[in-house]
Parts: sequence; structure tokens; C-alpha cells
Amino acid sequence: MAYKVINPYSGKVVKEYELMSNGEIAERLDQAQNFYKAQKKVPVSERAKKLLEFAAILEKNQDKLATEAAINMGKRVAEGKGEILLCANLARYYAEQGPDLLEPKTYAYAAGKKALLEHHPIGIVVSIEPWNFPYSQVIRVLAPNYLLGNPVVLKHAGIVAGCAKLLEDLAIEADLGAGAFANLFVSHDQIAEIIADERVQGVALTGSEDAGRIIAGQAGKSLIKSTMELGGSDVFVILDDADLELAINDAVGARLRNAGQVCTSAKRYIVEKAVAAKFIAGIKQKFINIKLGDPLAEDTELAPLSSKDAVEGLQKQVEDAVANGADVLVRGGSVQGNGYFFKPVVLTNIKPENPAYYQEFFGPVAQVYVVSNDEDVIELANDSFFGLAGAVYSQNVERAHVVASEIETGQVFINRPSGAYPELPFGGVKHSGYGREMSDLGLYEFANEKIIVFN
Repeated sequence: MAYKVINPYSGKVVKEYELMSNGEIAERLDQAQNFYKAQKKVPVSERAKKLLEFAAILEKNQDKLATEAAINMGKRVAEGKGEILLCANLARYYAEQGPDLLEPKTYAYAAGKKALLEHHPIGIVVSIEPWNFPYSQVIRVLAPNYLLGNPVVLKHAGIVAGCAKLLEDLAIEADLGAGAFANLFVSHDQIAEIIADERVQGVALTGSEDAGRIIAGQAGKSLIKSTMELGGSDVFVILDDADLELAINDAVGARLRNAGQVCTSAKRYIVEKAVAAKFIAGIKQKFINIKLGDPLAEDTELAPLSSKDAVEGLQKQVEDAVANGADVLVRGGSVQGNGYFFKPVVLTNIKPENPAYYQEFFGPVAQVYVVSNDEDVIELANDSFFGLAGAVYSQNVERAHVVASEIETGQVFINRPSGAYPELPFGGVKHSGYGREMSDLGLYEFANEKIIVFN
């Protein structure tokens, strides 16, 4: 089946891309393996220079890339431009900081004898990425692995095939090297065969729980390293001494960014009783008055969802939640007519027996929980299958830190919504996956950390 790009604003087919033949795939894997072998003799500094050139090319093509994302998956053009800046910053971070991070590390053993820990590439890394951040998810894998000397082959989501092709074209323009990065239009069966190839030594997936189980299983069968960045049902905590104006503005922005289609969106608001009424009144007004529109228009506040399936799936989740006892604070849902629009919904009174309590809502649907104290905040926050990120708002930073430390996630932000920074490790626990992207930790995920021992 071909990859099909459908404009979420118009509902019209933009372009179709045919699947690659097995022969074309074999050629790409051969090129990747040749790159891996050749880079063993190339200094890291040379690849760092190429990454800097790639960063400049990404910035130069910011408008083009953002427009393609808007057409492919409905991202607001302003958000798309921001994503491209993140990509450029990721490439620069690894170009500028990576060489030092890859310097050998000295260990001592047996009464002062010396050993050196070296970082070497391991081979081809398969990058399986989602549509919601069609560029930065790819660069998170490509930049550190390219610096290390690992070639990356990409299996992107079909609905952002145009983004995948454009990113590959720009990598070629940056002259990263034949085989360094290849976009593959392949089926699920073909990607399983690629993972089973003996030359493939790593798999990085960002996607759903179900996809994670499948791909992690395939990687395990082949005894190769994998990292999984999966779903999230992140908490946004408002303690009773929070700056409410800040918390309300951030809460709405954190939920509706990218039309709510973010793994680290603020999906569960947990607010303490003393400030609950004011917080709820504030978010209701903002959710109701949000302006829907064309993702290419600068004044659009909420763009369409990525696909018809996304709208239908989210609508069913909301209806099931209400049928199982949830109350509706803001009534929205799927919008009839052209485009895949979904008006924001805010739900409350969701009990553990309601399926919605443990689900991820991947779109502009928020849940509100009112609790009595910090201990209840922590207990509710951790009563989840997920553990990706979160936020805590309080004017007492020490108090917020205590709560943040008890929340079972990979990241917690204090008095600001979650975000991506090249310098900071990103990843989760529980059903949100394992492994880390970005920072020094992301550089080492697919490295052979080899110890050289001297007598």
C-alpha cells in the first residue's frame, strides 16, 4: 500500500508515494553499511562540521519545512517553524558538545591501574518515527548517531511522507555522506525484515504502546538494542499556593499545543481544592474561546487533527468516558464539514473504573481532578500506566520540588510546561518506554562503550 499524504485542513489527497522494492531497500542498507565501515577512520570533528552545515540548511529552509508539515499533518506554521529551530539546535548541540562527550573516560582499578572507556559506533540504527513532530523526532536520533558514526535509516509515518522526503533531500544537500541517512517508504512487513538484518544494531521508536510492543519484540528477537518513547498521560499539578494566572495560561497552552497531539501534553490537570474553582473558571473561558482555522494562517490558534481516524478515535473516547460517568466542563468534539477539526473538551469526575482514567487522549481533551493536599496529588499522579513528563506549579519552589521528586516520570518541570531542550535527557518509565534521547545520554544509547584495560 502506498504512502498517502492528505491535507487535514481540506481533506484532499496531496500526493502518494510508492513503497520501495526489496531491491531498493537492499541497496540502501548496503550504502548504510559502507558508511558505517568508512567512518571508523574519519575523525569525529569531520562529522561535527557536517552537522553544523546541516543545522544551517535546516534554518534556511524553515518556511518550506513548516509549510510541508502544515500540509501533511496540520501543524500550525508558527509551531512548525519552532520545531525547525529545535532541529537546528539539536544538530548544533551535538556538533559543538558531542566531540568532548565522546572523549575517552579514565577509570582506575586494582590499586591505581588504568583503564579507558571509549565510545565507538555499532552499526545501522533504524529510526521509526511518528507524524506529530515529523522533523525533530527524526533529528533526535539522527544527530547523535551521525556524530558517533552510526548510519540511520528512517521509517516515517505514512501521513508525513512529504516531510520525510524533504528531510532526506536536505541531508543530501548538507553532504552528510552516502548512506549516512536514508528515508525508506516501506511496509510493516518490510520493516520487520530490516530489523532482522544482521547489519542493523539498533532500533529507536517513538509511537504508541502497541507499536512499542511489536518493535521491541522484533528487536529483542534479533538481540539488538532498542529505545522506546511511547505514550503519556502527563499531569499538570496546581498546588494551592500557585500563581494562578501563570498556571491557567500555561495549562491551556500545554494542552492545546500541536492541537493536543503531543506525548507530553498536559493531559491530567490535578488541582488542589483551595484554588480549584478559580483554575477551572480560567481554563474554561480559554478553551471555549479558542480560534480554529487553517494551519497556514498566522492567527489560527487551534489547527485540525492529523487525520480523519484521529478525530473519530478521539470522539469515541470522549463519548465512552461520558457514558461511564464523566462530567463535561467544556463541551466540544468533532466538527462537521471540511477538515479534521475537533473543538476542545474538558472532562471531570473521572473515576478509576472509567476506561478514560487510564487512557491517553491524543488531542484537545483535558481531564480535571480536584484533590485535598500534596499527598493526594502524588498518589493520583502515580496512579497511571504512563510516566513520561509532567509539571508542578507552586510559588514555593522547595515544596514543588518535593512533589516533583515523588512523581513517577522521566521529566518534571517546575512552574513551566514541559518542553524539549537538546541539553536535557528525554524519555519515560512504565508504559511510556525506556531509553533516553537528547543530551549526553542520547549520544551513548547506541554507542559501544568499550573499556580498554592496561596492566
